[in-house]
Amino acid sequence: MQKTQPKIEALFPTLVYRAGLDRAGSLNHALEQAAFELAEHDEAGRRWCARHGYPGYTSYGSLADLPDRSRPFARLKRLIEQHAARFARELHWDLRGGKPLCDTMWVNVLPEGGSHSSHIHTNAVLSGTYYVKTPPGAGPIVFEDPRHALMMAAPPRKASAPRSLRTYVSEEPAPGALLLWESWLRHEVPLNRAAGERISVSFNLVIG
Repeated sequence: MQKTQPKIEALFPTLVYRAGLDRAGSLNHALEQAAFELAEHDEAGRRWCARHGYPGYTSYGSLADLPDRSRPFARLKRLIEQHAARFARELHWDLRGGKPLCDTMWVNVLPEGGSHSSHIHTNAVLSGTYYVKTPPGAGPIVFEDPRHALMMAAPPRKASAPRSLRTYVSEEPAPGALLLWESWLRHEVPLNRAAGERISVSFNLVIG
């Protein structure tokens, strides 16, 4: 009987999509100005942040129509949907004639010392973040292995483990970077150690 070599196969991968938008400078400038204007004038948003202990400003709890309010957000929405369509193909989804549609979008202005605790995005199939301004020290977004709660008595991973086998994986932000992931993937934003605001736009997509 011929001896066969042991085989290890990688199953059930968790995919994260990253792209850099071309000629993002002018878009980022417009989004940054819009973000500061919203932070100044969105009283309902500021009350939401104070009530929920959110440092800085987010429009998450107050404004649901950013692409209708502002041309830069409308342009960003179109770009998000183009990249989401590519990601859906890589995920081999059978969309049955549908396509990913960005139905919610909110801006985040995170000051020095701010953070965003571990969470998932409900009522969506894809989620993501676009980075507008990331001063040095702004900190990464950290993704958690979705099997973490099921590992029970499994030993911890070695510090030298390859990136694909780590329990937590960081993605460093950069202006013009777009990240997409499936909405069930838990993630967090550690403490912002930058001497300045970390500005991003987060969003969810559904199939429509």
